[in-house]
Amino acid sequence: MFATPLIANELLHGEVTVNISSDTAVNAKNIAFDEARRQILSDSLRQYADVDTLTDAIKNADSADLANMVSASTIGDEQSSNTTYSARISISFDAAAVRGWLTDNQIQNWLPDTSVQDSVAVIVNMSANRLSQWIELTDIARTEKIDIQPQKISGNVINLVIPVDKRGAFTIALRERGWKYADTDGALRIWK
Repeated sequence: MFATPLIANELLHGEVTVNISSDTAVNAKNIAFDEARRQILSDSLRQYADVDTLTDAIKNADSADLANMVSASTIGDEQSSNTTYSARISISFDAAAVRGWLTDNQIQNWLPDTSVQDSVAVIVNMSANRLSQWIELTDIARTEKIDIQPQKISGNVINLVIPVDKRGAFTIALRERGWKYADTDGALRIWK
């Protein structure tokens, strides 16, 4: 079996060619899909996780757990007889589900967190009037249909993220309400 791994958008993806024999074609197909999931997951994650721990975890993983991480699959060149199944199987895994599985199995990994790649870090410096400023900030976000996600609050500083495609509308709305802003090292700093 040979898998071609890649990470795109929020998916881990690969393709394998399988040729499995068993007592029935149905059993051979089930075995083929189980082996394909294991092979593609292993090949896709080799560069992002401790290989020894990963190999053991995939080998010992329940088939249903691996199947639950699949977001899409396709079959090509499918052929079967009474006892044999062969095909080209392409499988995409949901990166968030895989990341959760890696964490649950205590596998050290460096899988990129694709959920925040389309976000802008915002650092809010509040003055003494923190509550009213926070209310105003959330009102601006709600008016602009922006989902602000606070990450950390430390004293007068709030770190949050906003979708990158809403940055322009957010800064315009801030300026109209008397807020100041600056781009510092890729983060948007705002204050009033």
